[in-house]
Amino acid sequence: MDSYPETQSEFNALISSEEVCQRYLASIRWPNGFICPSCGHSTAWTLATGQYKCMRCRKRVSVTAGTLFQDTRYPLHVWYQAIWYLVSQKNGVSALGIQRIFGLGSYHTAWAWLQRMRRAMVRPDRDSLSGTVEVDETYWGAFQAGKRGRGATGKIIILVAVEHTGNKLGRLRLLRIPDVQGKTLEMAIQSTVQPESIIETDGLPSYHGVASMGHTHRVVRVEAIDDLLPHVHLVVSLLKRWLLGTHQGGVQATHLDYYLDEFTFRFNRRNSHSRGMLFYRILEYAVLLPPVHKQDLRATIK
Repeated sequence: MDSYPETQSEFNALISSEEVCQRYLASIRWPNGFICPSCGHSTAWTLATGQYKCMRCRKRVSVTAGTLFQDTRYPLHVWYQAIWYLVSQKNGVSALGIQRIFGLGSYHTAWAWLQRMRRAMVRPDRDSLSGTVEVDETYWGAFQAGKRGRGATGKIIILVAVEHTGNKLGRLRLLRIPDVQGKTLEMAIQSTVQPESIIETDGLPSYHGVASMGHTHRVVRVEAIDDLLPHVHLVVSLLKRWLLGTHQGGVQATHLDYYLDEFTFRFNRRNSHSRGMLFYRILEYAVLLPPVHKQDLRATIK
């Protein structure tokens, strides 16, 4: 793995010029050397513009082409500063904070920056959870009169799955689901947890099919509700405090998934003492993702 900045002075050296930023991103995108995205050739000329010209097909390739940074109006050194600032804040940042720090004229521009960065907080091929995993659901949305908890109307349902070894928490997955029907829960667990794991749930009948999926299913039954699935309940408490605190509850339902991704990224790396490593990870994922256009950011979930 290429080195990452471990101190502020090393980061300052990294953003000393756009050329240095481009070379750094190229080392992450092509760790074994340039590969032409058009023909797969491995030899190219480096042009004065910072682009590469493939020696076989003669096409010009930008290091940002086909990545999350494609078509951005801002140079890489500005993006690097925004990502560095994002990972430096323990509890995350709001779009208003980004707008103020970087002097952006538009709140929407700051919001769009954050949405793009949140997309780069999930590795496309990330590993599933394993071992012993607590699973439950939580609900998010404005307060409405009527039934609370399962069956509440107008709420978004989020599946919460967290590894644990005794009292020690491991990795987390958060997934929006449409309902708590058996098939829905089974598919969600299948997409987030490795086969032959131990799945701990409450007694909801919809979870009864988990054992048939090749898992060991443990139904947790306790006298006090506070002792039921304590690891999931801790995560849910932290999640809601984060959404209501850092983001003042102003999270649109259509974009909730990306906020969940950011929370998961931060939670799973809560013991990391190197913001340089977190900075590197976001760039590493960003070069694996396709470009994000304005219409993608405005897209709503039906």
